[in-house]
Amino acid sequence: MEHKYRMKLDMRVLQHLGIKLYSNVSAVLSELVANAWDADSTEVNINFDIDRDRILLRDNGNGMTVDEINARFLTVGYDKRKEEGKVSEVFARDFMGRKGIGKLSVFSIAQEVEVFSAKKGEKNALRIVLKNLEDAITKGDEYHPEEIEYPDDYPEKGTTLVLSHLVKKRVGLTISALRKRLARRFAVIGVKKSDAEYFDVKVNGNLVGLNDRDDFRSLEYLWEFGQQATIDPRHTPRVAQRFLLKEDSIPGNPTWRVTGWFGTAHKPTDLETEEAGSLKNIVVLARGRLIQEGILEKLGFNRIFGSYVTGQIQADFLDLDGEDDIATSDRQRLVEDDPRVIALREFLRKALLDASDTWSDVRRKKKGEDAENEHPKLKEWVEGLPDAQRGPARNLLGLIEGLPLDEDREPDRRELFRSGVLAFERLRLKEAAHQLENLKTLDSEQLLPLLVNQDYYEAALYRDIVRSRVEAIRKFKDLTDKKAKEKVLQTHLFQHLWLLDAGWERATGSETMEHNLKRDFPKEFGEDLSDEESKGRIDIKYRTNAGVHIIVELKKYERIVTIDELEQQGRAYRSALIKLLDKSGEKNPNVQLVFVLGTPVSIPTDAGLPDDYLEQRLKLLQGRVVFYDRLIQNALAAYGDYLDAQDKVDRVEQVLKGL
Repeated sequence: MEHKYRMKLDMRVLQHLGIKLYSNVSAVLSELVANAWDADSTEVNINFDIDRDRILLRDNGNGMTVDEINARFLTVGYDKRKEEGKVSEVFARDFMGRKGIGKLSVFSIAQEVEVFSAKKGEKNALRIVLKNLEDAITKGDEYHPEEIEYPDDYPEKGTTLVLSHLVKKRVGLTISALRKRLARRFAVIGVKKSDAEYFDVKVNGNLVGLNDRDDFRSLEYLWEFGQQATIDPRHTPRVAQRFLLKEDSIPGNPTWRVTGWFGTAHKPTDLETEEAGSLKNIVVLARGRLIQEGILEKLGFNRIFGSYVTGQIQADFLDLDGEDDIATSDRQRLVEDDPRVIALREFLRKALLDASDTWSDVRRKKKGEDAENEHPKLKEWVEGLPDAQRGPARNLLGLIEGLPLDEDREPDRRELFRSGVLAFERLRLKEAAHQLENLKTLDSEQLLPLLVNQDYYEAALYRDIVRSRVEAIRKFKDLTDKKAKEKVLQTHLFQHLWLLDAGWERATGSETMEHNLKRDFPKEFGEDLSDEESKGRIDIKYRTNAGVHIIVELKKYERIVTIDELEQQGRAYRSALIKLLDKSGEKNPNVQLVFVLGTPVSIPTDAGLPDDYLEQRLKLLQGRVVFYDRLIQNALAAYGDYLDAQDKVDRVEQVLKGL
């Protein structure tokens, strides 16, 4: 018997390049949309109807004859660029497809696929049932899709795919989410190149366009490659400033051009969306479609700027005819050691570094203006400063206003403004306000000497409290004996965690929690320590502060610990505390670890380790190391000169009361 439709492939091909390769419906539909583009479609309609267990995708492209269905659609590995030329038949579009395996993606989300295609009066219809296909493969037979009727109301031209018996766990996506994800996967959707050529994609009757892109709406600053802006300002309503990056080709390879954009959001949380997924990355496209899900993490870019970045870069030189195909099978990642990919990474890293410097300056200025507008007392304070000091003061306010705080921590920002004003007054009395002007980022190490948080505010009101604290700090300064330092610090540190972090002024202890930790985890916190462990540790305490759970371990001054030892201890402490908090009903707690040492950590001397190797190893544990002598120096610097500036307190206090 002569069969109209013929299909033959290996089970491993079906499994690894179809069923198991794609994990979500948006990736699968992207393959089908790309096929529609290659077929010279100008419109693609997707009917996403999970309630009826069906997805319908229809295009108005060239359609296929029966011979073309067998040779192209039912042949896995069909290379259209080799067989059909470099561009499409009608609009001379650069083909998006290359490997000839995208059609297998449908089997990752559907057990049954119906194909309806019409071309030049010829109408063809067939049904592929996954189970029957697998049975034929198992037997080593050629599979013959079932011939079915072409409905009278279906189009006279183009192709319709109907996916049914859906895999529920892979199609659990809302209509809105699908629109958002498709919009970010293509650069050609809704872009009209001429009166005869456009490419519209509709989901359930509604056009997908730039308005579906959450990344555009989240932008505060925008950088575009090229000589002129390409993104319509109507789609980026929150952008405060735009920049053009004139360097738009890879150095040494002028034909390797880069177009597109990247930008920063107001807050990192603006890039975390439930429907569109995480936007905190830069996607790479070639020939108008996604070829790399995200490249930012491949750049080795660790500035704070990276937490705010999103973007879409188009680099067609990554997918040139005649060059090696460097896209993975699912077209969502690239071969990392290819020279083109390496060159793109270096190019983007430099562009991001330059943009980061610009961003720090302009954002700090704008945030300073926002702070003054929101708090009139701050504006009054700035305008009352000498002309030369207003700029540095606004820089400080901009840094504080720009700190990414969760909504429940917004009240902390007011406290930082209070501390900032006081710190600035102290510094300007020392004619050192330029320290703030040159400050690019904020972290606890910088905040301790500059913004002594609540302690400093108390100092403005209670001179005696400040004096007693300075005297306590001076006790440390005058100590030279290591044993004496250990004893005094053990007595003082756990009651005054502001020595470790300016934000831990109100940290409190919990005898119950410490008892439970020692009872339930004796190896980590109790008496079941080895001789070596007991010799190395003076004390370990638990504290809480504004929802943060803190474990501080004070080691003997002369104790030398290795990085592996610290990491192992940190994991044990963190795991034990999380388990105990989980029993009390607290999920996903914020646990921070601090190791107080007198001697530098022993780190391997292997070549190539970065300067911040210790910080990187402890970062995932939310851990850090602080040294005895540094604590003393920081604390003394923060308080020492303040006693000499008491006559300025009254004026500054009026500003603080107004916040």
